[in-house]
Amino acid sequence: MMQADRIPTEHEEQRQFVQWFRKNWPDVRIFAIPNGGARSAATAGRLKAEGVASGVPDMFVPAWSLWIEMKRTKGGSVSAEQKDWLQYLEGIGHTAIVCRGCEDAKKQIENLILKGTKE
Repeated sequence: MMQADRIPTEHEEQRQFVQWFRKNWPDVRIFAIPNGGARSAATAGRLKAEGVASGVPDMFVPAWSLWIEMKRTKGGSVSAEQKDWLQYLEGIGHTAIVCRGCEDAKKQIENLILKGTKE
């Protein structure tokens, strides 16, 4: 049972957001980039050799060239590596947003659509 004052984890916020997104845009693909999380040194080494890069945003919507970095509603900061990736992606013409929880992500997506940048 979740306590009323408990702040949902980034995972919980992201899961809720992806469910909302897929319900509202069933024909638009969104996927997670599993760069974070605890793993053994051997697994981390293998993934790094395969191209995993620190700081890449959490999710991508290819049709919209949209990258989404999800954070908790409180706590959680954008790392230097994440800032670097966000600036790089914006610099090559993609949209990159940082969302503080599911509700913020919904608002930011709806604002992008209202601006007419996304279909």
